[in-house]
Amino acid sequence: MSKSRRRPTDARFIVLTGLSGSGKSQAIRALEDLGYYCVDNLPVSLLPVMAELSERQSEHSRVAVVMDIREPRFVSDFPKVYRKLKTHKRLLPRLIFLEADHAELVRRFSASRRPHPLAPDRPVTEGLSEERAKLRGIRALADKVIDTTKLNVHELRQALLEMVSGKKQASKLVLTFLSFGFTSGPPAEADLMFDVRFLKNPHWVPALRPQTGKDPAVAAYIRRQPTARAAIKRFSSLLRWIVPLYVQEGKSYLTVAIGCTGGRHRSVYFAEALKRELAGIAGVQTRVRHRDLTGER
Repeated sequence: MSKSRRRPTDARFIVLTGLSGSGKSQAIRALEDLGYYCVDNLPVSLLPVMAELSERQSEHSRVAVVMDIREPRFVSDFPKVYRKLKTHKRLLPRLIFLEADHAELVRRFSASRRPHPLAPDRPVTEGLSEERAKLRGIRALADKVIDTTKLNVHELRQALLEMVSGKKQASKLVLTFLSFGFTSGPPAEADLMFDVRFLKNPHWVPALRPQTGKDPAVAAYIRRQPTARAAIKRFSSLLRWIVPLYVQEGKSYLTVAIGCTGGRHRSVYFAEALKRELAGIAGVQTRVRHRDLTGER
């Protein structure tokens, strides 16, 4: 559940707070990825200073800070300081409050084995209950309350983007088809890998040996093999099914490596062919690299 007191806008100054274990660390990283200059665990006394610097310095025109119960004076001092900050007409500060249900927060603390800041020597459930009660007034000040109980990292990122800009981000994935030769070792950046050494090798045809998989004669030689045509069809079918799932999960980069013996003929042809086959998938930008044609390592 969430609430919003005004229409979304491109927020310049965000204060992020909430319950311990509710996802503030993931949220601040997401805001950093969205172009915000981010500061964690900022003391309340420095909030006006940070706001003033944000107004003056164009290179830090969008700022996000995390403030929470870790600071002893946060509960007592923050409301007054934030109300004054809200008078800044140019900054349009926004307060985001993250929370989750009690059982989920207990589970997260059990998984992380970190002590709760209010309960270093007592059960975490007591610290959580005390924190929720102490932050009730600050929660009431929030422009947006986000319940992270059922949100994964990507869904939290999407919620933050919609909140700060009013836009729903279409997930974008850069899909790279990378040809390589096993004689030089597989590429470390590969997410998925196909081995096409089961095909007849143009290297053993003297006229084709100096050419590459990008040349028409080599491409024709490989296409004449029924196994090659079947492999293109099956690889494409798998990728057309699995790539949208990576997009849905919020992955930014996916490298599909295709290997042959030397990385000059079969793998090069397959990388080019698969790029053509996968062109046009929503939310995907395709590119191709030929490691062993360019000497990359």
